[in-house]
Amino acid sequence: MNKTTIVTITYVLGMIIGAFFLDVWSAETSFIKTISVFVWTIIFLIALFYLDKNEKK
Repeated sequence: MNKTTIVTITYVLGMIIGAFFLDVWSAETSFIKTISVFVWTIIFLIALFYLDKNEKK
């Protein structure tokens, strides 16, 4: 399995957990929930960047 696929599956699972258990897409979201999704996406993009950079070497 490719490392990019593993990172993408981890990201999607994290979003699903956030949707069902943390209720981040409800009508009443807090600032912390919004920032947590934003940070999770930033971590995902950084991981993709470094994986792509290391695969080119």
